[in-house]
Amino acid sequence: MSATATGAHLLVVDDDADMLRLLTMRLNAAGYRVSAVASAEAALAQLDIARPQLVLSDVRLPGKDGLALFEDIRARHPSLPVILLTAHGTIPDAVEATERGVFTYLTKPFDGKALLDKIALALALSAPAPATRAGQEETWQSGIVSRSSRMAETLAEARMVARSDASVMLRGESGTGKELLAQAIHQASPRAAQPFIAVNCGAIPEALLESELFGHVKGAFTDASSNHKGLFQAAEGGTLLLDEIGDMPLALQVKLLRVLQERVVRPLGSSQSIPVNVRILSATHRDLDAAMAEGQFRTDLYYRLNVVTLTLPPLAERREDIALLANHFLVKLAGKYGKRLSGFAPEALKALTTAAWPGNVRQLYNVVEQVCALASTPLIPLALIQRALRSPSVQVLTLADARQRFEREYLVGLLKLTDGNVADAARLADRNRTEFYRLMQKHGLTPSHFKSESVATVPEAVADERQGQVPDFKQ
Repeated sequence: MSATATGAHLLVVDDDADMLRLLTMRLNAAGYRVSAVASAEAALAQLDIARPQLVLSDVRLPGKDGLALFEDIRARHPSLPVILLTAHGTIPDAVEATERGVFTYLTKPFDGKALLDKIALALALSAPAPATRAGQEETWQSGIVSRSSRMAETLAEARMVARSDASVMLRGESGTGKELLAQAIHQASPRAAQPFIAVNCGAIPEALLESELFGHVKGAFTDASSNHKGLFQAAEGGTLLLDEIGDMPLALQVKLLRVLQERVVRPLGSSQSIPVNVRILSATHRDLDAAMAEGQFRTDLYYRLNVVTLTLPPLAERREDIALLANHFLVKLAGKYGKRLSGFAPEALKALTTAAWPGNVRQLYNVVEQVCALASTPLIPLALIQRALRSPSVQVLTLADARQRFEREYLVGLLKLTDGNVADAARLADRNRTEFYRLMQKHGLTPSHFKSESVATVPEAVADERQGQVPDFKQ
């Protein structure tokens, strides 16, 4: 997004009249609106009149210097990005300021392009989602938070294909938001007033999946004590998303193909076929071309489902959306945890936008939830983000995996995340500390084994003893 398109308001502070004039001309030429002042006191007065979207300040100022100005700005507007301009003699101060939350600093004399790039990055990280123009009907994609060009192209294609009844296959890595895109397609389609139903074909055992999709009649099998309407019938007139279609067993693929060809379903145990009018969307993170080559997916079903393909980019390829998504999740989760959270510190946002995100948007949501649960200040600091990013992601195990394995790995993940702090780990697990100690004892886990060497704290057992809660590991 260009500066000209945004017309962002910048506050520039420098006591050198020539430098102030030069900066103002350069930033105006780049499309920014500039308020120029010569002192920190004038800058604070200007902030009371109109809040800018970024502050660019020299470190050396008469009276209150640029570092003190930053501290005042952070106290009043903690999410407002600040860039410092520093001479060589004040570089150590500027470096220390970045550790306290200054977005970045530039050394005089600085390169004009570097300055514009830093400003554009700071604005991109702190900008709110673009507002919808009056008269636009964008409620169909209201669940998708994005301003990236890659997503804009995908959404434009989704809007076009939504008007037809063509089957659509949604591709993308796990966690990229395929179900959200399916819901958007449904909302933009003529079927929007009818049901939208999603089923994960890989999460339901084969013996149950057929009954879930097509239904059954009373007595069809041992536990069939009544008639059951399948998801095809439940979605009548609407849209059915077959998520993780690549995991559907071959035997069921044959039956699904028949339903798609004949537009009728036959419930288990019934001799009657029932007409259905359902739009089919499918989603997968698997390589279906490879699955077909290995005989694990039927070619005829693939071409029936894959009339139109839409591919969701991984989060690493839409980094301009990371800050938007993180703030969106923060607002949502602050309510869940009953906390007043104002946003992320600038350095915390930088850490989020440069992380790898192999788990995509789902992983970002989990990280934001972790920091919301542990946050003790309105502004999320860098340390909490770093802590959440270096913790191992909790694996979601299938029903076939042992409960004991899941429980132990879950506890280990929480203790690593919290550096062995049992109170924090218990709060994340939504359990009291006494119960959490019992779980640790059950799995032979000791909190001290998870404490970072750099963390100097009162030993957990001593702290608990002072609070009258002494864990008993002798039972």
